[in-house]
Amino acid sequence: MMKYLLSFLVMMVSLVNRAQSTNDRILFTVDGQPVYTSEFERVFKKNLDLVKDESQKDIDEYLKLFINYKLKLREAKALGLDEKESYKKELESYKNQLASGYLTDNKVTNELVEEAYDRTQYEIEARHVLIRLDGNASPADTLKVYEKLLNIKDRIKNEGFEKIQKELHDGRTIFAEDLGYFSAFKMVYNFETAAYNTPLGEISQPFKTRFGYHIVEVLNKRKARGSRKVGHIMILSNQKEEAQGTPEERINDIYQKIQQGEEFETLAKQFSDDKSSANNGGKLAPFQSGELSSPEFEEQAFTLTEIGQISKPFKSQFGWHIVKLYEIHPVETFDVMRPELEAKVKKDSRSQLINEKVIENLKKQYGVIDPSLDKFSGMINDEFYKGKWTLPDDFDASKPLVKIGKERLTYGDFGSYLIGVQKRRVPKMEASKLVEMSYDQFISQELMTYKKEHLEEENQEYANIVSEYRDGLLLFDLMESYIWNVSKSDTTELKNYFDLNKSKYMWEERVDAVVASSVDKSTIKEVSKLLKYGKSPSEIKETLNKDGQVNVIFTSGIMEKNHQSLPVDFKFETGVSKIYSFNDSYIVALIKEVMPKASKSYKEAKGAVISDFQSYKEEMWIKELEQKYKVVINQEALDQVKKELKG
Repeated sequence: MMKYLLSFLVMMVSLVNRAQSTNDRILFTVDGQPVYTSEFERVFKKNLDLVKDESQKDIDEYLKLFINYKLKLREAKALGLDEKESYKKELESYKNQLASGYLTDNKVTNELVEEAYDRTQYEIEARHVLIRLDGNASPADTLKVYEKLLNIKDRIKNEGFEKIQKELHDGRTIFAEDLGYFSAFKMVYNFETAAYNTPLGEISQPFKTRFGYHIVEVLNKRKARGSRKVGHIMILSNQKEEAQGTPEERINDIYQKIQQGEEFETLAKQFSDDKSSANNGGKLAPFQSGELSSPEFEEQAFTLTEIGQISKPFKSQFGWHIVKLYEIHPVETFDVMRPELEAKVKKDSRSQLINEKVIENLKKQYGVIDPSLDKFSGMINDEFYKGKWTLPDDFDASKPLVKIGKERLTYGDFGSYLIGVQKRRVPKMEASKLVEMSYDQFISQELMTYKKEHLEEENQEYANIVSEYRDGLLLFDLMESYIWNVSKSDTTELKNYFDLNKSKYMWEERVDAVVASSVDKSTIKEVSKLLKYGKSPSEIKETLNKDGQVNVIFTSGIMEKNHQSLPVDFKFETGVSKIYSFNDSYIVALIKEVMPKASKSYKEAKGAVISDFQSYKEEMWIKELEQKYKVVINQEALDQVKKELKG
């Protein structure tokens, strides 16, 4: 809930920060600080299409909210919340996160997004051999691994993968594995690229990833399966009601009723334990391969090929299911998938290509001329790899090395960076290679830091968003500290509030009931008769569900008026009810007890009590702020605002 409130606060601040004009009339003041008419008008107009509460579309009512917002912001700053380390840390974290969107190369990103989309059209079935090798291995060791993989490639062609797998796979340094089907973003980028570029039935040349060197054999290539829209009936595995039988028995009873011609959607409404989909006849939102947390469910859903087809009962980690297919959708168009693909590209290993282009562009923007590094290469010796290396005594730390915009970096800056590098215990390599690698990391880091530090100066959009978030975060901290957390933790005040408002927290009338359902009216009449004779649900099922036919299903428990098993006009009276026509079936119920409307205990009502108490406490707090900070409204300016907004 707090995240949504923070989003609202940021939206409010966003609109406010864009509003002010030097020629505005003052609409009101808070503790002497002016708030201008254009600011209020802009916020009001922007929010007209966003708010659902009609009262907020009334100018006077909205003005109250706007004044309250200004009072809270004034209090937050008076309390010094903008000086808190946690606030500063959160703001800095957000700025870094936001800046990442402005530190990218759109051309390279677009090319990678288009490539990724092309790959999402197909799924590759492959297997591979991996030989692990450290990224800093010597050229000689790398050549040995490369040649070994070429030999393995030939052996696979001649002897078969299975034989090589049994002989070589040790799960430590050599891996020979079947990978099944995969698509874009399921593997590291270099591996994915090799797999998609290798012809069907062929084995690739050796290639490198961060794990080592591979060869990959492409076994099959199929079109991507797109998405499916299905419905399901679910029975939870932990169900323990005796009258309903075991979960497997209950799902099989439901499946039998489907086989007998009863509607899937009707049965889902009556019996599915997935309450989020039951009211909609069991229908779920569309999903793609790999999106569900249940592989069993996903495979069953994609196995169905005809609209309206219904699976047999099957078990997942959540319970028992029956699935019905409603829609088959191919892979979405590029325009639809683009935002999702772009987000994945920026998180994926292929993002390194984007980063390299960004650094190249920043060097051009800030006029960076890379220096000669020969002097540093000559300083590196064996002590570096022991972690004991130091800069020479005659080292001139003040000597200019490179310039980024208006900032000069010195030999001392890079020298200090190299001292830090040796602490990482890097593998031994040629001095020139080590220095070049370290400089690339150093200059990239410095360029990104410089860009971030000057981004608010260079990009007005970024500057506006940062300003918006500053105030939004401040208000969030204020509400969290003085309303939300206090309301939850002050149990004495909460209990007192509950005691004073018990009439607000009531249970509606409920029944302890056993409900029988059947598509056949004569069957439900027989159930009614047997219930009146005192027969149990298990005895009734034994009598009526014969010869593989499921003619009646029972649901039992404590039920309110809106329970899925009960019709809207159901009467709460003890004994056996009359027969009702409901959801294309008939039901009859044995009401064991009618539980009258009653007060909830504090424990039962606590969630609602906390929410109500927070609203009450905020209302009282606003009154205190109104006393603390004088608000003066310019009535003439307000009348003009009303005239303009209503006109």
